[in-house]
Amino acid sequence: MLFQEELIERVREACAADDGLDAALMYGSFAAGEADEHSDIEFWLFFTPRRRAEIDPRSWCAAVAPITYGLLNEFGTYVAFFPGLVRGEFHFATVDEIAGVAGWPARGAAVERMVVVDRSGALAPVLRGLPERYVPPVDSPGIIAEYCDPFANWLVLAHHLAARGEDLRAWDALGHAQRHLLWMARLAEESTAHWLTPSRGAERELSAGTVAELGAATSPASPRELIGALRAASALGRRLWPVIAGRHGRDAPTSLFAELDAALDRRAAGQGLVG
Repeated sequence: MLFQEELIERVREACAADDGLDAALMYGSFAAGEADEHSDIEFWLFFTPRRRAEIDPRSWCAAVAPITYGLLNEFGTYVAFFPGLVRGEFHFATVDEIAGVAGWPARGAAVERMVVVDRSGALAPVLRGLPERYVPPVDSPGIIAEYCDPFANWLVLAHHLAARGEDLRAWDALGHAQRHLLWMARLAEESTAHWLTPSRGAERELSAGTVAELGAATSPASPRELIGALRAASALGRRLWPVIAGRHGRDAPTSLFAELDAALDRRAAGQGLVG
């Protein structure tokens, strides 16, 4: 048994013993049956308002198992680090927030695997109303604006920042472009599993050639490597965009890519890079 599975059982016991807890759900890899020894444990905990006001997240998690550190992440989620560097994400919420679950794009697992506690019976129906997996509307006209256009925006910005010598800013902008490039790859190959986290399982779910091209579009924050990554990102985007746009009777921005590629070629030549 993985240590995470032992922790999950302890969380279940803690939830069952907490009379102020109305409902709890597990999400993420373990709920989806995709976990391994590197996976987090992840829960939403819905308490009565009075009980929630009493709870100290660190103490609640430490009662499950000793923790080496705890923090609130940028989304307000409490993250507990258990022995072995196991991460636990815990959303400490109130029963009033159960209704908000209906706004999730998908639940990610079967309801039976997710529900830990549902004393009032309010949680399970909300979860059943969600699709198990989110599938993007690939035939939507807005798909270009949402996924392809941001790629072009971030890529051109990264080019200018690298040309200016702001390598770290260029590297950061390239990271944004890469995320949209992952979405574009999934759209082009009609491989939309794990859509909300497009890098998850990409090595298994995308073609080997595309995975190699995505890898070539990454780099350290140094001038020569950035140029190579920008050229690779542009080449892959230029290949993927027409596949996606063609489904909507749209054209890819060939003039933009041609101008960007010419600028990157000049910079590559200036750096003594071949090809």
